[in-house]
Amino acid sequence: MPEGARKWLGLAAIALGVALIVVDTTIVNVIIPSIVRDLGVTSAQAQWVQESYAIVFAALLLLVGRFSDILGARRVFLTGVVIFGVTSLLAGMATTGSWLILARFLQGAGAALILPTSLALLNAQFTGKARGQAFAVWGSTIGAATALGPLLGGWLAEHASWRWAFGINIPLVAVICIGALAFIPRSPRTQARVDVAGAVFSILGLGLLAFGLIDGRTYGWVRSTEPFEVLGMRWTLNVSPVFVALVLAALSLIAFVIRQVTLTRDIDPARPTTALMDVRLFSIGSFRNGNIATLIIGMGEFGIVAVLPLWLQFALGYSAVEAGLALVPIALGSFVASGASFAMTSRISALGLVRIGLALEAVGLAALGYIARPDSTWWAIAAALFVYGIGIGFATAQVTNVVLADVPERSSGQGSGMQSVFRQLGSALGIAVLTTAFFSAISARLSSTLTSVSYTHLRAHETSLH
Repeated sequence: MPEGARKWLGLAAIALGVALIVVDTTIVNVIIPSIVRDLGVTSAQAQWVQESYAIVFAALLLLVGRFSDILGARRVFLTGVVIFGVTSLLAGMATTGSWLILARFLQGAGAALILPTSLALLNAQFTGKARGQAFAVWGSTIGAATALGPLLGGWLAEHASWRWAFGINIPLVAVICIGALAFIPRSPRTQARVDVAGAVFSILGLGLLAFGLIDGRTYGWVRSTEPFEVLGMRWTLNVSPVFVALVLAALSLIAFVIRQVTLTRDIDPARPTTALMDVRLFSIGSFRNGNIATLIIGMGEFGIVAVLPLWLQFALGYSAVEAGLALVPIALGSFVASGASFAMTSRISALGLVRIGLALEAVGLAALGYIARPDSTWWAIAAALFVYGIGIGFATAQVTNVVLADVPERSSGQGSGMQSVFRQLGSALGIAVLTTAFFSAISARLSSTLTSVSYTHLRAHETSLH
């Protein structure tokens, strides 16, 4: 088989692996009611079923990036795929809430092994114009999977069983493993050690930060507003566990950064370092600015996908499946961008495509904001989301190409892990900000409506008395 064909078949296996972990980020939000009915889980357990995956996912990304350089990206990628398949089987067979939560925690670990190594593999296998095209496929896969997750979850919840949301992963995992072994060459390995102290600080800092951003609206940002339970233990303090988590996250991340700077100070840039995060990479302009763009793109992409189904169901009365179908134009737009990128990468730089994507995202969101009313038609929403999806397809795909373009090959795993962290933190921040704003607006409008109704009834009562 020609070498070029082998590379593209390897890309298909990588893209499918990324699609698995992204779909599992969004699909569970839709099937939670079915899980509650079937397993009889408590509200606290339901919350952990949704969030344990994302928290572990974010916490392990930096460590995985380092392991990718030391052990080889293909080996770590395959390990993650196998773990993801086994834990998907465990989740699909769960008979209790605790069982399902444990499976979701382990699933998050598998996902963390897949995402940064997928980037490292693409960066190593493709060069020049082909690299831009490969990242176009990778980025469009993320955009499409993000949008299709709610649709697949809604359909399974209404027509099959929530267990198939996890069971469907197993045959796909087998295909990915076969494709990766057959078409992805062994990855080079770097002789280095893992910074254990840095790993502890990064896992604590990123995990607690993800928990705080995701759960701030639920448990209160400063004072406790809802009961909080974990491992059978109940939080009894007036101060919110989210506030404590964010303070501890800040302290852990400060300690982490100080340690990484210390480990990389006065070291020849050509020499490898034991640091978990090589801060010297931030001296590369494309890496530094690309990661800032990644954070912003992640905020918009995942925040919008989290809020739109809520708006469609609460404001427009859509069912879960209808809300999922309404997001399909995002996936279609993402695929259109992928196809267009193949022709455009030879004439427009990756940075230029990112700028085009961000502009289209802004146009799509502005159009959606303009037409967002209780009587909005489906075709108007679809048109705005289609434009937004094209923007995602350009920006999400090519920003990764920008970030990794000038990163040395020996640090490819670290660079990929660091960019994955920015993407995950952006998604958590976007979900936190937009869902908080959405529910705050609903609460304010409901309070205003109830006050108005109460005042009207009071005036009518007074009039009847006179």
